[in-house]
Amino acid sequence: MSAPGNIFVPLAFFGWTPFIFFLYKKLDARLVPVIAYVAGWMFLPCADYDIFLLKNTKSTVLGLGIFAGAYFNDQARLLNFKYHNADILIVMWCTASFFSSVFNGLGFYDGISTILYTAIKFGLPYYIGRIYFNDTDALKTLALTIFIGGVVYIPFCWIEMIISPQMHRLTYGFSQTSFAQSLRDGGGYRPSVYMDHGLMTSMWMMLAGFLGSWLLYCKALPKKILFVPSLYLLIMLVFTSIMMQSAGALAYLFIGLIVLFLSSKYKNFILVALLLLCPYFYVVARIGYSWDGRNFTNYIAEKFSPSRAASLQFRFDNETILLNKAFQGSFFGWGGWNRSRVFDDKGKDIAVTDGGWIIVYGVNGIYGLSVFFLMIQLPVFILLVRLKPETWKTEAYAAPAAMAVFSAITQIDNLLNAMFNPIYMVIVGGLIGLLIKNQDSFVLSKDKNISDILENIITQRTRFIGAPPSQNSTFIH
Repeated sequence: MSAPGNIFVPLAFFGWTPFIFFLYKKLDARLVPVIAYVAGWMFLPCADYDIFLLKNTKSTVLGLGIFAGAYFNDQARLLNFKYHNADILIVMWCTASFFSSVFNGLGFYDGISTILYTAIKFGLPYYIGRIYFNDTDALKTLALTIFIGGVVYIPFCWIEMIISPQMHRLTYGFSQTSFAQSLRDGGGYRPSVYMDHGLMTSMWMMLAGFLGSWLLYCKALPKKILFVPSLYLLIMLVFTSIMMQSAGALAYLFIGLIVLFLSSKYKNFILVALLLLCPYFYVVARIGYSWDGRNFTNYIAEKFSPSRAASLQFRFDNETILLNKAFQGSFFGWGGWNRSRVFDDKGKDIAVTDGGWIIVYGVNGIYGLSVFFLMIQLPVFILLVRLKPETWKTEAYAAPAAMAVFSAITQIDNLLNAMFNPIYMVIVGGLIGLLIKNQDSFVLSKDKNISDILENIITQRTRFIGAPPSQNSTFIH
C-alpha cells in the first residue's frame, strides 16, 4: 500500500468518512451526500491506495464513505431502494468488465475484482443519486451546491492562473499532472487545483456556470449567496471560466444554454436529440469510415489556432493506433492489464490515450461501449418522453432539464477526454429516480423542501448546530 505525497494524503482519505459521520450528526441527512460529494471531489487528493482489489481513489473514498455514513445514520432511506427496469444499464455496465476478463482468459477472480471496482466507481454514485436526489427539489439542491462549489473554486483558479498549478503540491506534497500540460498559448497557466487535470477543473467550472446560468434564467437561483448577489457570483464564475482558456468547456457552456433556451422557447427537443446522436456519428465515422480528422484539424489551423489543431490531430493519430488494436479484440474487448494498449518491440507504450470512448472500446469492446453510451444517455431519453420542452424553463424543472442536457454533453466530451467525475453518475442516478416516478410525485410538498433546509443550515444563530433555523438565511436570501 503506497501513494505519493505527504502525511496529509492519508489523513484526508481516511479522515473523510469520520467527517461524513459528523455531517450526518449535524445536518439533515438528505444534505450530507451532496455536500460530501461536492466538497470531497473539490479538495481530496489525487492519489491511489491499492487495498483489497480496490484503488482507494477519491471516487472510492467518497462512494464508500457516504454509503457507510448512510448505513449507520440513514439506513431506512438507504435500504428503501426499489429496482426498476431503467436500472438495467448500470447493472450491465458494472458487469461488462467481468465478461471482458472471462472471454480473454483472465479468470473469474479478475472478473469479480473488476465488477467490484466498477460498482464502487460508477454504481455507488448512481445508487446515491437514485435514493437521495430523485425529486426536483433535491436535484435543485444538488445544482445549487455545485454552483456554490464553482464559486468557492474561483480564488483557487485565479491563484493557479497567476503562479501556475501549485495548490495540490503545496497541500499534499506532489503535483497530480504534468506541468507542461498547464501551459497555455500566449502565456499563463490552466489551473488544476485539486482535480486530476486542468481539463477536469475546466469542466467543473463549466458545469457550475451552466447550472447557475439556467437556474438564474428560470428564477430558481437564490437572489443572494454568501452575502453577494447571485448574478455577480455567476458573472465572476463565467469570467473565470473564460480566462481558464479551455475552448471545449466554453463551447459546451454556450451550446448547452442555447439548446435549453431554444428547446424550451420553440417547444421542440430536436436539438437535444442531435446532442445525443453526436457520439454515434463520431464513432461510426472513426470505426466504419476510417475518418482521420485531418480535414477538421486543417480547418481549425486555418481559421483559429495551428497549435490547437496540432494538439487535436495528435489525439486523432494516437486514437487511430488504439483503434487498430481494438479491432483485433473480441466483442467484449481486450479486458484489463493494459491488453488494449499498443507497445513497440522494446515494450514501450507508443500511444497516448485521451478519449474516454476509446478506452472503453479497447477494454470492454463494442458491448461495453454501447452500454456505456446508453447508460449516460438514458435519463435524457426519458426526459424527452416524460417532460415537454416548455416545462424545462419552469422553476421546478430547471435543474433536471439542465442536468439532462449536461449528461448529453458529457458523452460528447468523452470522445476527446477521459475526465470521469462521480458527480456525473449522481446526476444520472438522480434523473433516473426522478423520471421513473409518476409525474404528480416529481415535486415534494413544501414542508419537505430540502432546498429550504439548505438555505437555513448556516445562520447567525445556529453555527451549523441544531438550533431552530431562522426564517431568512444569513447566507442565502
